[in-house]
Amino acid sequence: MSQCIIPKNYRPILTTYQTQSAIGRLKRVFEDNLSMALNLRRVSAPLFVEPWTGLNDDLSGVERPVEFDVPGTDGAAQIVHSLAKWKRMALHKYGFTPGSGLYTDMNAIRRDDEMNNTHSIYVDQWDWETVITCGQRSLAFLRRTAERIAEAIYAASERLKWDYPGLNVSLTRDVTFISAQELEDLYPRMTPEEREDAFTRENKTVFVTGIGGRLKSGERHGSRAPDYDDWTLNGDLLYWNDILGRAMELSSMGIRVDAAALDAQLTASGKDGRRELAFHKSLLAGGLPLTMGGGIGQSRLCMLLLSKAHIGEVQVSIWDEKTLKICREAGIILL
Repeated sequence: MSQCIIPKNYRPILTTYQTQSAIGRLKRVFEDNLSMALNLRRVSAPLFVEPWTGLNDDLSGVERPVEFDVPGTDGAAQIVHSLAKWKRMALHKYGFTPGSGLYTDMNAIRRDDEMNNTHSIYVDQWDWETVITCGQRSLAFLRRTAERIAEAIYAASERLKWDYPGLNVSLTRDVTFISAQELEDLYPRMTPEEREDAFTRENKTVFVTGIGGRLKSGERHGSRAPDYDDWTLNGDLLYWNDILGRAMELSSMGIRVDAAALDAQLTASGKDGRRELAFHKSLLAGGLPLTMGGGIGQSRLCMLLLSKAHIGEVQVSIWDEKTLKICREAGIILL
């Protein structure tokens, strides 16, 4: 059962057709901004991968991939959860060098996601990945990259308001950085989500670093698979959403594990069995480049910049009858 909240006095600014037009405009503008900001080139990406490759992500470790038989083969395929590991293999395959990278449209089905105003079982995002040097595996480089992405988002918002004068979302281009541990120290009695809401309400655009490892309390700020981000060099980019009255994650990104970080994180998470998968063998043997990458939610960005209350207003998915009824009565048109 999904959880749907209707903000008081909410009224869409754009009509259904204006919304469709603005979605197309936003995606074109932001792709150009992102590719210029990070020196990225567009590539095609898979919708499904073979399980034995180890390329599919298990996210927090409990999500079940959608799997199906492939005619004419002895195996099966899985709809991707994300492309974090595939992108790294692609950079190696295509011969990208430090300072350059790729981006692509990523479409996924996450059937175990809780559906609410900002989540559906359908995930669409811009996935990007770039080759870095050993000297760039640092928190400072991660932060500079987050600032470039925030600047690309800000520029897209300003352009969109020029094209659609009724839009009035106000973003700050300045990013406030804080670690997950600093958040716990600041709000020790709150849950991680409550901490993010409290801090982002005050600072508007926030980048939380160090997600995946255990904090001093013994808890984790959030779940991360052990085999793509380095838990000490990753983060989430959050924006305050005035309509929903909460923080909204627009991007999860990080410097990827090198062999040492992968070795340590597989052991810490009890996932040593993955060492025999093709991707993990190659990485542990030093066969893949050092990279950095992330995903930027397309529908969530559209939600924020088009002042929408529900993700179903900017993407087509399937919803339960209760959500359909609540939205219909509130005048919210789900695509």
